[in-house]
Amino acid sequence: MKIYTKTGDKGETSLFGGTRVKKYNLRIEAYGTVDELNSHIGLIRDQKIDSSTFDSLIKIQNELFTLGAMLATPPDKEKLKSGKDRLKIPKINDTAIQFLENEMDKMNATLPPMKSFVLPGGHTTVSYCHIARCVCRRTERLTVELNDIEYVNDNIIVYLNRLSDYLFVLARKLTLNNNATEIPWITKND
Repeated sequence: MKIYTKTGDKGETSLFGGTRVKKYNLRIEAYGTVDELNSHIGLIRDQKIDSSTFDSLIKIQNELFTLGAMLATPPDKEKLKSGKDRLKIPKINDTAIQFLENEMDKMNATLPPMKSFVLPGGHTTVSYCHIARCVCRRTERLTVELNDIEYVNDNIIVYLNRLSDYLFVLARKLTLNNNATEIPWITKND
């Protein structure tokens, strides 16, 4: 299979189901940012992390491929004429969302309580988590905007919201694991 097809040379690409759109289309922007997020999570996974976190990140990366495929499918192309789902992959569902919540609960049980906002940084791996969290929030904003224009499965938006929370908690856990220091946000009133 050739990687280059030349079909995008005029600034258009195909959504799942064949619809051609401009490469700056909001749907393309949304699932392209999911791909960016997935790459940042791969960077976190490539650091020295415990096996449980590694396994969780692999699961999340797989879910992000699913989420991206869901976003790449316009609502009018989700079903075949027979009524069956065109996309023959599992969908982001409550189980995927619950997984993130369970992982956060496990990590939070080992962390000191937060007393203030914390500044991103302290260790390279922690910084990668915060970058991924920011990209996740951007993905969420784009997806919410897309949902204002055309239908997006509610679980996608919930999953992205929960994933950004997960990445924040993971950053705190990796701060602890790497003996780094959380630096609180200090306001002028402090």
